[in-house]
Amino acid sequence: MAEALEATNYELRITNYELRIEFHKHLKRLFDILVSILVLLVFLPVGLVISVWIAFESRGGVFYRQERIGKDGVPFKMLKFRSMKKHADLEGTLTVGMRDPRITRSGFFIRKYKLDEFPQFINVLRGDMSIVGPRPEVQEYVNLYSLEQRRILSVRPGITDYASLEFFRENELLGNSIDPKKTYIEEIMPAKIALNMQCIEHPGLAQDIKIMWRTFMKMLPSVKH
Repeated sequence: MAEALEATNYELRITNYELRIEFHKHLKRLFDILVSILVLLVFLPVGLVISVWIAFESRGGVFYRQERIGKDGVPFKMLKFRSMKKHADLEGTLTVGMRDPRITRSGFFIRKYKLDEFPQFINVLRGDMSIVGPRPEVQEYVNLYSLEQRRILSVRPGITDYASLEFFRENELLGNSIDPKKTYIEEIMPAKIALNMQCIEHPGLAQDIKIMWRTFMKMLPSVKH
């Protein structure tokens, strides 16, 4: 009798946990949609100015679409304002510092203030991404993940996360490296994955809001300077 009662209690605890996780997923999705709509509406005038600047400065379109790996390993097209010359990605997917010769004048500006990332709120509305979640990688780097590291593919990728905060000046770090690709694969990527693993183990809307606020505060020094 005692064993049966214990088994029942265990099943109830599992069920309650699963319900909490499911509730959090739906709450997070609703939060993502509402915040994304608000951000896109507020950002619209600035976005139009940036679009005109990019279009007049160089050929190649306003947006840059790059295939990234999303939830459950499913590829999707991640949006950014184009900050490089046309076909720049044929020379490599890593950006090695703000003085990368492939970066346009408008690209330098929008990268400095992180404005190139704002179109990803469209990805959030589409359901490809979340506002907070592990930054999506290209297939080349996902292929290097261990089985344990692939756990970060169990959630939607995000616009920002703890790793983004820790490596806010990642491009500058790579620009100072003798071998940027090696530095990224051996040092930066493992550190980012470790931070993301900690994040997905303790999901919560409060954590998302904290990361969003810290990201906003990180951006302010760039604006001031």
